Amino acid sequence: QVQLVESGGGLVQAGGSLRLSCVVSGRIFSGDVMAWYRQAPGKQRELVASISSGASTYYADSVKGRFTISRDNAKNTVYLQMNSLKPEDTAVYYCRYPLVDSWGQGTQVTVSS
Repeated sequence: QVQLVESGGGLVQAGGSLRLSCVVSGRIFSGDVMAWYRQAPGKQRELVASISSGASTYYADSVKGRFTISRDNAKNTVYLQMNSLKPEDTAVYYCRYPLVDSWGQGTQVTVSS
């Protein structure tokens, strides 16, 4: 059974940084796409960033230039480095493994103004 466990969320002031981690167990993900989503209160869940096995990346327009997705295949871990955080980045952030349609439990990110 594939499990995804996120960590690294918290409360930060606007302009600050956080790094989220997602550890995958139950499957070697080195050849697969991984993604980060977020869901703000009252809004739909949205794709934030994704990364392929070859490290090609995609970013939502709202986070381009501020967020960086990366992966460490040896650790079966995917990261989301978030810089220059804004109050509108406040959301629960979820790691997703699309190939097996698995989601993590989510980690709360709150950015104060």
